[in-house]
Amino acid sequence: MSENSTFQIPKDVIEPMIQAHVPSMATAARGDKSKLVDAAASRVLRPNSSPTPRNTVDQPRRRVSMKRRTLTIIAAGMAAVAVLTGAYPFPASAQQVTKSVLFLNGFPPGGTSDLIGRILSEALRPLVGQSVIVENRTGASGFIAAEACAHSAPDGHTLFLTTMAIMTINPVMPGQIMPINVDRDLTPISNVAGVYNLLVVHPNVPFKTVPELIDYAKKNPGKLTYASSGIGTSQHLSGELFKRLAGVDILHIPYRGGVPAIQDIVNGRVDMMFGNMPEFMGQIRGGRLKPIAFGGTKASPLLGDLPLISTWLPEYKVTNWFGVVGSAGLSAKWVTYWNDAINSVARQPKFKQMMADNSMEIIAGTPDEFKATIASDRKRWGEVIQRGGIRAQ
Repeated sequence: MSENSTFQIPKDVIEPMIQAHVPSMATAARGDKSKLVDAAASRVLRPNSSPTPRNTVDQPRRRVSMKRRTLTIIAAGMAAVAVLTGAYPFPASAQQVTKSVLFLNGFPPGGTSDLIGRILSEALRPLVGQSVIVENRTGASGFIAAEACAHSAPDGHTLFLTTMAIMTINPVMPGQIMPINVDRDLTPISNVAGVYNLLVVHPNVPFKTVPELIDYAKKNPGKLTYASSGIGTSQHLSGELFKRLAGVDILHIPYRGGVPAIQDIVNGRVDMMFGNMPEFMGQIRGGRLKPIAFGGTKASPLLGDLPLISTWLPEYKVTNWFGVVGSAGLSAKWVTYWNDAINSVARQPKFKQMMADNSMEIIAGTPDEFKATIASDRKRWGEVIQRGGIRAQ
């Protein structure tokens, strides 16, 4: 290469490097990305114009300088793409994901847990540079998947999308048999999302409002039924809390996940369900389920005209969340790695929009904040269980 010649970074070199470090590259506007790559690839790097002849002791210095400037161009290109595409790379870490990540889910496809898991796994994949594979291992109110995670190698390549019920309700439920100790065998990493609690009914039930429901249930004790995704789940406790506060007798029918429970309501085999709003929306839009009221402290904008159950039962306030945990013995470095990754995803506009479109609110936060939420919710649900004399059936 002569002193006045130019040095170009080939497009087939710089583009894969940018793609490897900027997760949103694949979804960037093609025009902007092409301009950025062209600019970076055609950037002229001129060697020092010193008259020192080739093959002297100064040549290695020139090579080092060129390499440094080349890396500077690549880094600048990656930063520019991050700005253009809205990507938020999480901080560099000594930890490395070296193979596919197994993301365990305890409930069937189509439910809220599965939906959150798939949205999150897809967003994590480009960040960590490996596939994040969702595997549904259903049964035992999510504990089959929880146990699989607990017994997996603590190498950072197995995660579990846990639920509020698994971490806070089941540990304090009298008579509940759990295959693991969630405090000892699972490692909290990050909360992910909260969902709206919603009371839905079959369209043909003889009531349309919460007061009408309470009145009918009091006049017909034991006749009405409510479904849940399993014993000890948030849907189960939501129903039991309603029964206690309203002073009514409604029969609990547990299922192996939210999807089959909802299907039986649609088919008229069960009357109602207190559950996660995202699971209901398709049936609500199709007129096969009727929403009555929200169980939390506020209504979702998607059904903003619905009242709150607390309007008539002031103590009825139910929220539900889903978070990520790792196996027992997971190192602090891996906890930090995955917490950084999840919080990075939580800041991405596309992820925010997808969660909002599915009636979910992003929580994220630090591992310590997640642990504090687990502790406070366990205390609250423990009091509800104790006052209501609730036991696992």
